[in-house]
Amino acid sequence: MDGQATVFIDGEAGTTGLGIRQRLDALPVTVRSIAPEHRKDAAARRAMMESVDLVVLCLPDAASREAAAMAAEIAAAGGRAPRLLDASTAFRVDPDWVYGFPEMGVGCAAEVAGAARVSNPGCYPTGAIALLRPLVQAGLLAPDAPLTINAVSGYSGGGRAMIEAHEREGGPAFELYGLGLEHKHLPEITRYAGLTRPPVFVPSVGHFAQGMIVSVPLHLDLLAQPATGGDVRAVLADFYAGSDRIGVAEAEPGLSAETLAGTDLMELRVHANESRRQAVLTARLDNLGKGASGAAIQNIALMLGLPAPAPRAG
Repeated sequence: MDGQATVFIDGEAGTTGLGIRQRLDALPVTVRSIAPEHRKDAAARRAMMESVDLVVLCLPDAASREAAAMAAEIAAAGGRAPRLLDASTAFRVDPDWVYGFPEMGVGCAAEVAGAARVSNPGCYPTGAIALLRPLVQAGLLAPDAPLTINAVSGYSGGGRAMIEAHEREGGPAFELYGLGLEHKHLPEITRYAGLTRPPVFVPSVGHFAQGMIVSVPLHLDLLAQPATGGDVRAVLADFYAGSDRIGVAEAEPGLSAETLAGTDLMELRVHANESRRQAVLTARLDNLGKGASGAAIQNIALMLGLPAPAPRAG
């Protein structure tokens, strides 16, 4: 790409938009913005879209769909349509969009680099897919295995109302939600983990701002192939060998969800009890880092042909 690339964040005032804006300082790009009073002006947004190389959509699902339709209209009219990176859930299982998880397998980073439209992964799915996809691909875990995924996240990913509720005096200590078992992240977890049976997904929010743990309990005797906890760990370690953002760490007797807050890293662990033939897989990450803005910066760099910035490591 000739010259310095230009980026517009549609929705830069939100939590994810602010995080991306801060991290873009690590890339040689020019960030363009619309004056606050014109951010909902369709004509101003369209003009901005036509003037930049890439638009990052940090909007609710419906608004993201409208913005993507606007970009398509620009292209259909023969205009200069930008490439799109969407941070909502609107397009994560859309076959016309590339799922932006570069470490998900061989060729995934190249797909992101060549795509006109990329969907940024969700925070919970990032941990769940990272744990499960390698095991399915290795034949250790059957695609139709009956799985349960438990997860706890900091409240910063829940939107303004949740943030305000937790930051006022006497805010909730812990909230279990999604108990209708139709969480919006289930489709992408199921598809990109390689599952044919949707897992039971139980998300929750703790009284801390940033950080996340995704955990998956396993009965080792019910795996598709005979395996120990060490075998499971070896599959994960081999899959992510060479990654500067995802690592496989030693098991610990306890984990704090806040440890990786402020970083773009993710730690995977296999906590196994061989005598009981049981294991718990865990993924620890920052819901606003590798789970949102940090992943977006990876994808932006790939889409613009720029060297990937070093991950924030705290």
